[in-house]
Amino acid sequence: MKPLLLATSIILGVVSIGAFAHGEKPHAQKFSAAQLSEEKAFGKAGDPKQIMRTIRIDGHDNMRYTPSEIRVKQGETIRLVVANKGNLMHEAVLGTRRELGDHYELMKKFPAMEHDEPHMVHLKPGRTGEMVWQFTKAGEFYFACLMPGHYEAGMMGKIIVSAR
Repeated sequence: MKPLLLATSIILGVVSIGAFAHGEKPHAQKFSAAQLSEEKAFGKAGDPKQIMRTIRIDGHDNMRYTPSEIRVKQGETIRLVVANKGNLMHEAVLGTRRELGDHYELMKKFPAMEHDEPHMVHLKPGRTGEMVWQFTKAGEFYFACLMPGHYEAGMMGKIIVSAR
């Protein structure tokens, strides 16, 4: 009986560690209705049927994105295809500068925090993910890697949304 209890405990422990991981998740998954309809300062999750164009962004181990600046028009629904071209884990999170900074501070305190939102992709080396986002407001927004040390090293790009 004891070996069975020990094996069960080990399996449950391993499974629970994965549940809290800040790992890669396929972002073609279904998000909740609340996540899909939530309007943020930088827009909202886009309808894949309304995609107007695709923009590719590469993340590199030199803590930079290529391109580092993208331009869209207010109201556009964009597919952002993000590729990790490095050997380290990277991510891309959309937001305002303040939101990204606040989120980064939280990530430093809780590095294994699990979160999955339509405006985020987490990528293992060599992997690609995508976000479909509608930029509903004009302004200057950002995409950043919030992995520990990456944001501080300058891994951030700019999104300029021009008014209609």
